[in-house]
Amino acid sequence: MTTLLEEKEKLTFECETGNYHTFCPISCVSWLYQKIEDSFFLVIGTKTCGYFLQNALGVMIFAEPRYAMAELEESDISAKLNDYKELKRLCFQIKEDRNPSVIVWIGTCTTEIIKMDLEGMAPELERELGIPIVVARANGLDYAFTQGEDTVLAAMAQRCPSLPINVEEKSQKKSFNQSSIGLENSNNSNNENDTLENSKTFFPKKNDGIQNPFEFFKSLEEFLPSFSILKSKTENTFTKNNFAPFVEQQNKLQLESSVNLNKENFVQNSELGNSKLVLFGSLPNTVATQLKLELNRQGIEISGWLPSTRYSDLPILDTNTYVCGVNPFLSRTATTLMRRRKCKLISAPFPIGPDGTKAWIEKICSIYGKKPIGLEERETKIWEGLEDSLKLVRGKSVFFMGDNLLEISLARFLIRCGMIVYEVGIPYLDQRFQAAELALLEKTCFEMNVPIPRIVEKPDNYYQISRIRELQPDLVITGMAHANPLEARNITTKWSVEFTFAQIHGFTNAREILDLVTRPLRRNQNINSFSESFGSKTSTFVQNQF
Repeated sequence: MTTLLEEKEKLTFECETGNYHTFCPISCVSWLYQKIEDSFFLVIGTKTCGYFLQNALGVMIFAEPRYAMAELEESDISAKLNDYKELKRLCFQIKEDRNPSVIVWIGTCTTEIIKMDLEGMAPELERELGIPIVVARANGLDYAFTQGEDTVLAAMAQRCPSLPINVEEKSQKKSFNQSSIGLENSNNSNNENDTLENSKTFFPKKNDGIQNPFEFFKSLEEFLPSFSILKSKTENTFTKNNFAPFVEQQNKLQLESSVNLNKENFVQNSELGNSKLVLFGSLPNTVATQLKLELNRQGIEISGWLPSTRYSDLPILDTNTYVCGVNPFLSRTATTLMRRRKCKLISAPFPIGPDGTKAWIEKICSIYGKKPIGLEERETKIWEGLEDSLKLVRGKSVFFMGDNLLEISLARFLIRCGMIVYEVGIPYLDQRFQAAELALLEKTCFEMNVPIPRIVEKPDNYYQISRIRELQPDLVITGMAHANPLEARNITTKWSVEFTFAQIHGFTNAREILDLVTRPLRRNQNINSFSESFGSKTSTFVQNQF
């Protein structure tokens, strides 16, 4: 056990080549069709995809959800039928029945294997249909099921409107002119003040923009009597008065340098004032409103969300747009926004837990040059309200097997709660996109004086179970595939998929995370107290009775 619990001074990353058992990424349909209210999702796959959607999302059938299956038969796979005609028939039927603002084609493993040219068919069918068609290949070839949302948002980022080139150039020219006018006014005011208040500053006289060199020295002689152009040429003694013009010239250069510095700061502030902030990541409307209000308290306005509630409300993206993510599994979307849409990414920890939300707001405030107000008090108040749950988890150990790419943020929050994290397994880790979150994790471990957990990318489940047996953690957060086998071996588990669908973002939703973590721990307490009533010292007695 000592080898696995060896303390580390910094984060270390390991990579195994084990299997990753997770949901299919097409499950993102279950929450994206509810977020984008005027959309329709068409999943193009085999009967297996239909069975998965029917079983995983079957409870939503009675609500007439806005998604459907385009099942591929053997004749489709063998290319005996025309894919375009069949998709055209389905899309026209969708338009007649639902008339959505956008149709999202969700590609699957089968469409990847048989090389269906969805991107080639979509533009032509879009012209005939009159409805935008977005193609997203959210197939099972990704590492985690949450990456399905990442694929959809990356495709939808390409459809976000942008300012026309002449309008963008006009706005940039306007901001530049405003900065120039403001700079000239500041220069004029500085010159007037310096002339009146500081009599030692020299400004030569001007005559319609043309000045004789002799008049320049003459005016200099009037201003400084110690300087004379009629002095003897044989006088080479340097006195204090001889250095006066050079001192005045040095003061002038210092003034010009300070003016240039003020100019750069003024232009930078004007650019920040005209820049827009767009947040990307699918959140319930209530949670999105909470984050919006938190930023509004700091004097920061949000220009839009990706995805938006309605397709027609997609945010405008250009080179003067700052974007910031709210979920750690959106690395592909961040790359698209930076490379394709030329936006500026704000690398910040994710707003999960009070500590992460505070760091997220502070980072955005630092970009806009604003000083955060009241965040320390707000975070302290939230932690005080969670004390009843913190007593239960403090000192307990947890092991992440890896499932939904939320593991780094959840581990950081639970360490702040007082738990010990043995291992953080994660199916895929983009260290560039999660750099700020990793830095906050390391900082949290130092502040809480706990060992830094080992981070294992693409963990081998066989080796993980061996490590779990040796470490004996109090809780294992794992996927549904391993939960029941581990429970059969008296290892307390929690489904990681529940954190995906729960509201865990922002200050006020921190209790939701702790409720999910403490639920199995409270259940164990109840079982232990119940077993003691039967005269047994272990909980296995009660489990075997039922």
